[in-house]
Amino acid sequence: MIFPLEQLIQFKDNIYEITSAASRRAFQLSMVKDPIIEENDGKVVSLAAKQVFTNQIKYRIEQE
Repeated sequence: MIFPLEQLIQFKDNIYEITSAASRRAFQLSMVKDPIIEENDGKVVSLAAKQVFTNQIKYRIEQE
């Protein structure tokens, strides 16, 4: 799995939000050493981006 560039190009909402969500998800995956990382050749960021873009995980903006 490579970074979902086509989905990134077609994304119409706030690109900063989804990029931030993918970055935070990548951090989560690496911290818990999720076994799915090995199935993705160790590519944590592309895995996290795929999860965010395909709605496998949800994210929300927390208001302070």
